[in-house]
Amino acid sequence: MTSTFELGARAPEKADTGRRGSHALRWWVLVVLGVAQLMVTLDATVVNIALPAAQQDLGFSDGDRQWVITGYALAFGSLLLLGGRLGDLFGRRTTFVIGLIGFAGASVVGGAAGSFEILVAARVGQGVFGALLAPAALSLLTVTFTEKSERAKAFGIFSALSGTGAAIGLLLGGMLTEWASWRWVMFVNVGFAAIALVGAVLLLAKNVVTERPKIDVPGTLAVTAGLFAIVYGFAHAESTSWSNPVTVGFLAGGVVLLAVFVSLQARVAHPLLPLRLVLDRTRGGSFLAVFVMGMGMFSIFLFLTYYLVVSMSYSPIKSGLAFLPMVAGIVVSSTLVPSFVLPRVGPKIVITSSFLVAAAGMILLTQLELGSSFAADVLPGLVLLGMGLGGVMTTAFQGATAGVHHEDAGVASALINTSQQVGGSISTALLTTVATSAMTDYLTSHEAGQLTTMEAHVASYTATFTWGAGIFVAGAVIAAILVPNAALAPSDGEPVIAH
Repeated sequence: MTSTFELGARAPEKADTGRRGSHALRWWVLVVLGVAQLMVTLDATVVNIALPAAQQDLGFSDGDRQWVITGYALAFGSLLLLGGRLGDLFGRRTTFVIGLIGFAGASVVGGAAGSFEILVAARVGQGVFGALLAPAALSLLTVTFTEKSERAKAFGIFSALSGTGAAIGLLLGGMLTEWASWRWVMFVNVGFAAIALVGAVLLLAKNVVTERPKIDVPGTLAVTAGLFAIVYGFAHAESTSWSNPVTVGFLAGGVVLLAVFVSLQARVAHPLLPLRLVLDRTRGGSFLAVFVMGMGMFSIFLFLTYYLVVSMSYSPIKSGLAFLPMVAGIVVSSTLVPSFVLPRVGPKIVITSSFLVAAAGMILLTQLELGSSFAADVLPGLVLLGMGLGGVMTTAFQGATAGVHHEDAGVASALINTSQQVGGSISTALLTTVATSAMTDYLTSHEAGQLTTMEAHVASYTATFTWGAGIFVAGAVIAAILVPNAALAPSDGEPVIAH
């Protein structure tokens, strides 16, 4: 029986020639893109576990330590839209390959770093080339899989890798730091990049450039500076305060620059971000869903890791293993929802209900106490979170690229990554403030002592989980209001040249 909620009309089958870029090799292309995506996503957390060892080895201060994380986030978050548009203009295969080589090179420099300054510079380099690589990978996926059922499966697999990368990064970072050296959390990227590079050279077709590329220079400068200011402002709030003049100045400046950017995009002939991409209700609602998901996910990985390590005395490796049930939930949901659930009930219901499932998982984590056990108290919440996040991610990724012309696939993909990155930056600063405030309130209202201090830590974590649950509920409301429950339109395929 044909469902009401089909994902788009079947695209004409391409000739099965067996050549590079042919339809016959599309599943091998997915493997290549998946390896690259996994490398970028796990890099967001793999370094966190290794930071104490790197700090001891290189001798930098606690105040400087955040720049190892912030340097990557600033470069990555502020350059994503430009990276996506460069892929549209000069070829996604080209930007994908350049991104892989550059990311691997920056990783080698970081792993061999003999000083704090070199390590931070390498992390900035990873962010720069990651901003080329991440949107290129997703846009290549978008233009490679245009047939409805295959598109659902491909996006499900890709979303599973995106969602599990951060958790895998925690485990891999712990293993490499404990068994080898902190430097291997950087060197390991070379292996991922090498596999993806060989596959890219052998499998990806060169795109056809039919028009002379044009770059919206004023828009590029405005959005890059605006995103930089926003990400830096939230990072500065995390380490200082919300009322700090630098924090306020950067956040206000970032908002003004983004407003200028939107105004420019409505007027220029060749906009960096065509407003038609976000004014469509399906795509606009999906971008907001990714933004909200990015906010909620960071509270899980950051503060639940603190709970496992500080309150349950887990080792880095054991804390990484503890996230595997959530990884399993994301994989199951990401692979089953797009093929079996989405075609039957539609994107509005999938995203809304998935956010509510994730909120239920977060609510379970708010009940954690100092003596809670993993199996009874942590595990159920993690499984629900994985199932919910997997459903949101795979559907929102498809929705955000639904009906996108091939010449806009790169910037649409970049906006997905930007939404998640900015959401995470806001969440990290906001929830750090929430955690600090909750811990202070607990300490001032209870008798001082070692037990009180340990309980105060738990109170700070559960406070962030409460906010995380609220964030996911807000995501459900946004999806219910904005996302239409209609078929997700297919995307254009990529024009290729014969070999």
